[in-house]
Amino acid sequence: MKKLFILAAAASLVATMANAQTTVVTPGTTTGAAGATIQIEPEYRTRIKSYVTEHKIRPIETRERIVVGAKVPADVELAPVPSDWGPSVTKYRYVYSNNRVMLVDPATRTVVHEID
Repeated sequence: MKKLFILAAAASLVATMANAQTTVVTPGTTTGAAGATIQIEPEYRTRIKSYVTEHKIRPIETRERIVVGAKVPADVELAPVPSDWGPSVTKYRYVYSNNRVMLVDPATRTVVHEID
């Protein structure tokens, strides 16, 4: 019974680590936990950062830190991505937390990319 418990705990830990892992492929490209590869050109990164500053977007507050691979709590409103942020991100929604724009898959509420 003890071996079964240890095996189950180890499998759970490995699955959790694999699910939360993010690999940076090239500058500006990130493969997130959901398997999405997002390419954001430097000019769009600048537009996104400017948008947050110019529109005075207030950061959201949550108990847990919002990171790539995590699910955004159901009570957090996901904002639509403006079209001038680039064609590769228009299908996502975003939240602003910890001075970072987090792109979220609206179907799963999973953070797929972080823009700092």
